[in-house]
Amino acid sequence: MSATTHTDALLEALRRNLHVLNELAVRYEVETDPGRAEGGPSITGPEDVHRLLGAEMGALCQEQVRVLLLDRRNRVVGQRVIYQGNAFSSVVRPAEVLRPAVLEGVPHLIVAHNHPSADPSPSPQDVKVTKELAEAAKLLGLELLDHVVIGGDDTVSFKDRGLL
Repeated sequence: MSATTHTDALLEALRRNLHVLNELAVRYEVETDPGRAEGGPSITGPEDVHRLLGAEMGALCQEQVRVLLLDRRNRVVGQRVIYQGNAFSSVVRPAEVLRPAVLEGVPHLIVAHNHPSADPSPSPQDVKVTKELAEAAKLLGLELLDHVVIGGDDTVSFKDRGLL
C-alpha cells in the first residue's frame, strides 16, 4: 500500500470517527484549554518563525521537521521536533505532526522544516504533504497557519506563496 493510500485512509478514518475522538476527550477528561504561562513569542509572519528557528535549523546538515504550537493569540506555547531525516528527505505522517497540538490543546500550529542544501524552495512532495496536513488539521479542529521552509539564511512561506 502506498503512502498516499495510507494518508487517504487515515483522513477518511478521521472524518468518520471525529465524534468518537470528542467523546474520548470528554470521557477521559482531556484538557482542551490548559493554563499556560504568559510571555511566549508571538508569531505574526514567516519572519518571526525565521527569527525563532532560522539560525539553528539553517545550520543543520540533516532535514528536520518541527511544529510550533500556538495559542489563540498566536503566541508560541511549545515547540517539538517531529522528525530527524537525512541530508535529502524526511518522512512525514500527519498523525505524528498533529499529535502534539492535540495533546497540548492548542488551536493553531506552524510546521517548519529545513533544507540542508540551503535552497528553501518547496519540493512537490513538500507541497503535497502540506496540503494533507492542512486537511487533517482542519478535521481535528486545528488550523495550520503556515509551513515555513528554512534553507541557510533564507525562508519560504507556503502561506505567502499561496500554497496553503
